[in-house]
Amino acid sequence: MAKTDSINVRVFSLNCWGICYLSKHRCQRYTMIGDMLCKEEHDIILLQEVWSEKDYLFLKKKLASSHLHSHYFKSGFFGSGLAIFSKHRIHDTFLYRYSLNGYPYMAHHGDWFGGKAVGMAILSIGSLIANVYVTHLHAEYCREKDSYLPHRVVQAWELQQFVRHTSVGADVVILGGDLNMHPQDLGSRLVRSYTGLQDAYLEAAKFDGCENGMTLIADNPFINKTELVPFEKGIRIDYILFKGSSKVDIYCDSMSTTKGSIPDHPFPYSDHEALTAHLRLESHNLTETRRHGQSGDEDHAAGKVAELVNIVTEARTEVKVGLHCAERMRYTATRTGMMGLALLLLELAIAAVPWLALGTEHPFPRTSFYLLAVLCFAILVTTLLLYVFYTMELKSLQGAEDQMRLAVGSLQEKLRAFPLFQAHNSERICPEGQDPSTLSPGE
Repeated sequence: MAKTDSINVRVFSLNCWGICYLSKHRCQRYTMIGDMLCKEEHDIILLQEVWSEKDYLFLKKKLASSHLHSHYFKSGFFGSGLAIFSKHRIHDTFLYRYSLNGYPYMAHHGDWFGGKAVGMAILSIGSLIANVYVTHLHAEYCREKDSYLPHRVVQAWELQQFVRHTSVGADVVILGGDLNMHPQDLGSRLVRSYTGLQDAYLEAAKFDGCENGMTLIADNPFINKTELVPFEKGIRIDYILFKGSSKVDIYCDSMSTTKGSIPDHPFPYSDHEALTAHLRLESHNLTETRRHGQSGDEDHAAGKVAELVNIVTEARTEVKVGLHCAERMRYTATRTGMMGLALLLLELAIAAVPWLALGTEHPFPRTSFYLLAVLCFAILVTTLLLYVFYTMELKSLQGAEDQMRLAVGSLQEKLRAFPLFQAHNSERICPEGQDPSTLSPGE
């Protein structure tokens, strides 16, 4: 294969933990981050949890001489927290906000107010067009009882859809951010398998950083170790993913992470570790690429499709679990609302007694009566809002489940193009017309 061009690209990703008034040493840490970014001069910088636009503007001013191009993605009440800085020209940007993102009444978690999303920027890297994505998915607060898992699976589903559909004409695709998922979690496998994105940590020829590439580690002073249970040393939830095209091959020559402390500084940049990937882009002759692709292993391709069928089926099952939970919560809200309405009507009936009896004294103390009426009205309004919210959640979950059902059918059609594989693995494939969710997890 004749190589015609080679470009080196350094990609940086960091969850900055920039919650105003809550994140420790926020202003000092942003100064440290800005100084480090000026010194290192990465080609592409992908930041998450930059919740204050003032912090973004501070970094933009600090990086003005090294990174002429930048964009801040605005979304939700507090913003998406996503920002990108680049040495290469940004031609276009777009933000897709995830349809599900937690619950508004879980205010102590705050994800719903953050407007979690995926931001896209189209860059020119030499003569190549690069689609660069930065994202932040819903956090996992309790692994044993993860009530947000269906939401995060839907976010992963929407993320892979967004990347696939918007990167069709791109020569290079780069995705970085805090996915809040372990490498073998369902959502992580779904994103990587469907898009074909490669994990920089797994593909790196050389790695220097935390053990197993962990990005949330017990040695970080900002981390509460109880939050890592049962993973005492830490977890890997931040990623840099990439893929090439028919014109470009991408290689990760090296990758590194910070290790919980920064030399000559009293504390780290963030509660997450920063990632840096050194990517090498090699352009090649298109006709030779096609000839090479035609000689690929058919069984390997069929195996990939079969694996994807299983992953999407597993994701569809998890979404159905979320559907049942949302239906149950909507029913509870409806029942509570009906009780509040009945009490309010009873209050109105009691209030009408003195008027109908022409001067009869009110049977209840007025203060208690009015307080009870206010309580009934508050219950009615609250349950109505919850009913609307759970209905919207149901619609989003149903939409995702329908899309997954269609995707499974389409993937099964692809499997039919591999007759030998189908003959040897007929028991692993859903018969036509059978609900894929009836498959056991091991199938």
